[in-house]
Amino acid sequence: MTASAPITQDVVTIARKLPETDRINLVGLTRTQLRDTLIAHGTPEKKAKMRVDQLWQWIYQKGVRNFDEMTNLSKVYRAELAEAFVIELPEIVSKQVSEDGTRKYLLRIAGGHEVETVYIPEEGRGTLCISSQVGCTLTCSFCHTGTQKLVRNLTAGEIVGQVMLARDDLGEWPEPGRAPKDESRLVSNVVLMGMGEPLYNFEAVRDAMNIVKDDEGISLSRKRITLSTSGVVPEIARTAGEIGCLLAISFHATTDEVRDTLVPINKKWNIETLLNTLREYPRLSNSERITFEYVMLKGINDSNADARRLVKLIAGIPAKINLIPFNEWPGAPYERSDWERIESFADIIYKAGYASPIRTPRGEDIMAACGQLKSATERARKSRAQIAAEAGLES
Repeated sequence: MTASAPITQDVVTIARKLPETDRINLVGLTRTQLRDTLIAHGTPEKKAKMRVDQLWQWIYQKGVRNFDEMTNLSKVYRAELAEAFVIELPEIVSKQVSEDGTRKYLLRIAGGHEVETVYIPEEGRGTLCISSQVGCTLTCSFCHTGTQKLVRNLTAGEIVGQVMLARDDLGEWPEPGRAPKDESRLVSNVVLMGMGEPLYNFEAVRDAMNIVKDDEGISLSRKRITLSTSGVVPEIARTAGEIGCLLAISFHATTDEVRDTLVPINKKWNIETLLNTLREYPRLSNSERITFEYVMLKGINDSNADARRLVKLIAGIPAKINLIPFNEWPGAPYERSDWERIESFADIIYKAGYASPIRTPRGEDIMAACGQLKSATERARKSRAQIAAEAGLES
């Protein structure tokens, strides 16, 4: 493969502005932002904290979208809220359900752009894989999403909205008058492993995940949130301090030569630089260990020598290695490693003292497996002017 051009980040992050209305969407605002917004629209400053707490519980704990249902607020105040604000989520365009129970949602956001979200049910847990960008800028050669040009970053509301929509579809919200459901609920884990590189949309991802973690709302433990990055080194320490979630690294190779092709961001921050940063992450974030994701590509990165190099590279880092059988997609330039080869690779890692689970492919029949996500309508990069015009937004 020929060397790709240096990676640059050319995205548009824009605040939601609803068509034909100036009403502000409350979904995705942090507590501070919500307080300031309410005060700016006439809520007395002395009452603002109480109003934030009330709205927060209605929106994120009870899943209520209609101000009229917020019965601990006066009718007058509810009418004022309805005039100035909305509670709006992305639109579900389609839902596909795999033979194994995996659900893939195609969601439409502002501007008619589309992203995909995947729900994976397992025994004792349910994992929601959410997207952070429309498309992706990283062009990882084994990933279908990487063949889709980056259009724009998602807003915090569009990110947390994916969690809320999944809870809608699964009947996850508590019934009126009942306490929130506990961690045994259907959406028990969130992984930022969908479309996009989360650390190239840091602020929106941070705000959305802090909303998801908030004890008065959706209330997921930080240990039930995993952010997957290809290795945006400058933002990794920020992730530890400002989000504090678990970290997964799209690693996939044991030499810079191979990783430069598979994960081109490696040309900017190579394996040594990345690993030096990762050694500090568990301490900074109070995390137990880092997950290294390793897609198994036949004849590319799956030799016993690769396995032994991998063990040496991560020495001293509390880690587990997720081995991912390559999920094929139309026109993919790679093949899945043979099962015997994957097991041999896993055995070397296991004997070196690391957990090395082989991920069971899920949702392949609906193109919902790892590396397969790509919204069908997003085929070409659009200009900033086009994106803003289509969305009816102001940059």
